[in-house]
Amino acid sequence: MIKYLSMPIIIGLTFLISSCTAQLSDYKATSQSLDIKQYFTGKSIAWGMVQDYSNKVTRRFCVELDGQWQNNEGILKEVFYFADGEISYRNWQLTKLEQGFYQGRAEDVVGVARGQQVGLAFQWQYNLNVPVDNDVIELSLDDWMYKIDEHRVFNRTKMKKFGVTVAEITLFFDKQAAVKRCELSN
Repeated sequence: MIKYLSMPIIIGLTFLISSCTAQLSDYKATSQSLDIKQYFTGKSIAWGMVQDYSNKVTRRFCVELDGQWQNNEGILKEVFYFADGEISYRNWQLTKLEQGFYQGRAEDVVGVARGQQVGLAFQWQYNLNVPVDNDVIELSLDDWMYKIDEHRVFNRTKMKKFGVTVAEITLFFDKQAAVKRCELSN
């Protein structure tokens, strides 16, 4: 009897927990609007870290960004400087669609990235090939950006494999920083 009663409880709890996650529509009534095309035009800089499944910081990095747009087609060049000395590059080819939707491609992105802006938030979802040791692993990314003010955007990304979060990225963008070049030390 207990076995049969526990199944509805488990299903109910699962539904309750899953319905407690943020939705893009939660930001519809926010006063500031994050326009990705406008924000990522010109140069900006960002600082970030990667945390593994146990919340241990495994990498720190700085990113120099340069975005150029012509009509609704954009290129966003990113140069990542990691604290361990690695330098990597990503070049996004972005397209602004109607009603706040975007899509994009990059060298290490599998297929097409898709995103939408609503109010102060932008959600970007895509699969990324990530080098790990001597292998490449495909991870699903759920990338959320939040406008703080006209110069700053905060970014949180969950990296998942088979639906399980294996790492998280936290990133802080700044268009006004006096420092325009990345410098990191161990």
